[in-house]
Amino acid sequence: MLIQEALNWGINVSVLDPDPNCPCASIATNFVCGDFRDYETVVSFCKNLDFVTIEIEQVNTDALKVVEASGVGVFPQPLIIEMIKDKGVQKQFYQEHAIPSADFLFIDSKSALYDLPDEFFPCFQKSRKDGYDGKGVVYLSNREACRLGFDVPSIVEKAISIQMEFAVLGVGDGLGNCVLFPAVEMEFNKQANLVEYLITPAAISADHQQQAESIVRKIFKQTKLRGLLAVEFFLTKNAELLVNEMAPRPHNSGHTTIEGNYSSQFAEHLKSVLGWPAGNTSWRSHAIMINLLGSEGYSGPAVYQGLEKVFAVPGAYLHLYGKSETKPFRKMGHITVLGKSREEALSKAGLIKNAVKITT
Repeated sequence: MLIQEALNWGINVSVLDPDPNCPCASIATNFVCGDFRDYETVVSFCKNLDFVTIEIEQVNTDALKVVEASGVGVFPQPLIIEMIKDKGVQKQFYQEHAIPSADFLFIDSKSALYDLPDEFFPCFQKSRKDGYDGKGVVYLSNREACRLGFDVPSIVEKAISIQMEFAVLGVGDGLGNCVLFPAVEMEFNKQANLVEYLITPAAISADHQQQAESIVRKIFKQTKLRGLLAVEFFLTKNAELLVNEMAPRPHNSGHTTIEGNYSSQFAEHLKSVLGWPAGNTSWRSHAIMINLLGSEGYSGPAVYQGLEKVFAVPGAYLHLYGKSETKPFRKMGHITVLGKSREEALSKAGLIKNAVKITT
């Protein structure tokens, strides 16, 4: 989706990805099949580029530091990527800058779960590194459930009673200034721990919107991040705001911006990386996004059923990601539905929410 925006502006995009059949391979100006975790591969790939950005945090940041030192623009900056991709270091950043977040403990192994104090259950174990799209997170209802845990360095967060999860995206200029998108409400598929539904704008109070924006602006001021940053929030049952985590890249919670906002997250990230001024990020229509996930029990070549039902709904937009293989709960695409009101958008989304099945 970033490449599609770049093509509109005549920008050449080179891509490094370990999958020779990844969706962007067919539309990139130059595609290199390689491991973005490998130091030499990243340095070699970046040496003739003007600017470098990322789609996933698990990239070799030591290599990106060398690339940055050579004069190539790397945005977001490698030190910021390095901080965010380790959930433990990320949590320490929140503590150091008085950013509200859930209480946590560090553990080094699965065995340490059994030593947690009784009052810490129920809780979530989150692997410090390599967690992505619901992976690397497990809910532990009690001490007996510790057998389900991971044997990797992790953080453990006490479970919080929440009334809503929402996200605020912002785009920074590298000097501490930022332009923000309106808050987006998130509903999760509890089985897969993935965002299933996005609602724009989020049904939060003006005070909570202001508090969230203040926190995001503070993060940009402290990090001086250049590029896009998504910050996920918990709104607790006690009406408190806590930061869950953040991602320094285009994010699933920003997909409604393609049709629902005057400028999309992809356009704004690209402009920031290139040093161009930010555009109008405000919303222009109520919007609902439905994630299209691979059906449970199916792995193999993807078969889509029910797409005609999407095209029959006015204001519905289909985005398929071009992934040839499906597997349970794999993100295969999304549908955005626009409406003149939240109720109208929800009604339209309800017509097609279960219409599309992805099987084999």
